[in-house]
Amino acid sequence: MAKPFFRLQKFLRRTQFLLFFLTAAYLMTGSLLLLQRARVGLPPGPRAPGPLQALPVAAVALGVGLLDSRAMHDGRVSPELLLGMDVLQGPLARPRPGPRWLRSRNSELRQLRRRWFHHFVGDPPGPPALSPEAPQPATSSRGTYVGCFSDDGQERTLKGAVFFDLRKMTVSHCQDACAERSYIYAGLEAGAECYCGNRLPAMSVGPEECNHECKGEKSSVCGGVGRLSVYRVEELQPGSRKRRTVTYRGCFRLPENITHAFPDSLVQANVTVETCSGFCSQKEFPLAILRGWECYCAYSTPQFNLRDAVDSSLCGQESEAQRLAEYCEVYQTPVQDTRCTDRRFLPTKSKVFVALSSFPGAGNTWARHLIEHATGFYTGSYYFDGTLYNKGFKGEKDHWRSRRTICVKTHESGRREIEMFDSAILLIRNPYRSLVAEFNRKCAGHLGYAADRNWKSKEWPDFVNSYASWWSSHVLDWLKYGKRLLVVHYEELRRSLVPTLREMVAFLNVSVSEERLLCVENNKEGSFRRRGRRPHDPEPFTPEMKDLINGYIRTVDQALRDHNWAGLPREYVPR
Repeated sequence: MAKPFFRLQKFLRRTQFLLFFLTAAYLMTGSLLLLQRARVGLPPGPRAPGPLQALPVAAVALGVGLLDSRAMHDGRVSPELLLGMDVLQGPLARPRPGPRWLRSRNSELRQLRRRWFHHFVGDPPGPPALSPEAPQPATSSRGTYVGCFSDDGQERTLKGAVFFDLRKMTVSHCQDACAERSYIYAGLEAGAECYCGNRLPAMSVGPEECNHECKGEKSSVCGGVGRLSVYRVEELQPGSRKRRTVTYRGCFRLPENITHAFPDSLVQANVTVETCSGFCSQKEFPLAILRGWECYCAYSTPQFNLRDAVDSSLCGQESEAQRLAEYCEVYQTPVQDTRCTDRRFLPTKSKVFVALSSFPGAGNTWARHLIEHATGFYTGSYYFDGTLYNKGFKGEKDHWRSRRTICVKTHESGRREIEMFDSAILLIRNPYRSLVAEFNRKCAGHLGYAADRNWKSKEWPDFVNSYASWWSSHVLDWLKYGKRLLVVHYEELRRSLVPTLREMVAFLNVSVSEERLLCVENNKEGSFRRRGRRPHDPEPFTPEMKDLINGYIRTVDQALRDHNWAGLPREYVPR
């Protein structure tokens, strides 16, 4: 009798412990669910943060010193940012010796996109929650509120300049950006999108349809879905950058049919460059043309091509009669050429999955800018970079495998990553230039330059030793495993933009007009060209570094020839 009783007692003790453990687990799970609901389902009032707004969780990690403020890779959000607080337990949280870029490169890139899509779509989509009191037109801005308008993406009138800001968009921010580019109207859409132009949209709608708050300015109206809150821009806000000025493009021979080549004109005594530029800017023409007292506004066309400049002395005052008869001075106005600024996602899923592959620092973002404006379709990315999205690369937010974009940016190498794509444009740049560009980006962002202390530290030689081999292996892997390739050299694209871009567009199986390609040439720089003072030392490579890089150049040059491609351009030849 004692033995069964002992067994029962032992069983009850174990059950008691088990019940205690299950109760504790239940309470912890319930607490986590309550916290999650508190984060996702806020009560009526302030809008619940969307998936993108959850990214600032990385600031917590920054506060405790886990992340570096420049924890980015080629402009993409670092894995820590996208993994949220998982970084506290993840392997990246453990300290590793040496600089960040000495870590396994492919592992770093795969980590970057492993969970970003799930993080992105974690909350179900839906209209933003509005506060009980509907947002009102901003009263603090210096512009005048015009009204709420319908925005048809195919026939958009405010398309002179476009940018997004998912976290800090305000009415003043949009107005300043438009005023800087000499536009009259600023339109805000969906709380985070800004559009500029000099003509009002055709269809006005009721003010209640513009019901989205600005992401960075609560209670102020910033349009709605397919709706624009339009403001007339009066002047730049205090502390804003100055308006952009005109740029001299050169002296050109007048076309035979001036009326056909130049759609608009102004004849005025003592007309100045500023007068002519202002007139053409208001008409949204990118070119202002002066001949004596005559001012013409135009686009670049096959009949009037900006590649056909002549000697500037032919427009000089010493040959007045000849100048007035045959030649004219051409200036670039601050406004964009809007013939190629309209972009959209593919209407149906692409049957061919195309990569735009390059080594970091090889000009991938610039190539995406050219392709988007030439084809009229967004490009995607294997990663997510909020900075690029804010600059107008709307495909950044789309999942890279959606097949809704014309091609997908990637820096991946390795057989598995390459064979996922049906074809690829392989963009190659001189490794000396690529390494400098990528080091500048790592140290100072997309538009900055690394400081002297960065170049003189141990970071630079460690970076070269690690990344130079990647430049070589990236090209070699794509030549080996790529199914269908178009090799494009960055230097050739800059030197001969329209012919090279025409070849790239044909590879993507898109037909474009010559006028659109010339528009792209007119807007070729985009938003990510470094400006400002360059470092005083333009040659940061030691003899040992040059020997290392030159060896990789020879290897890649021979590999290209072995695969029936032309070798590397002459400027790649070892110095």
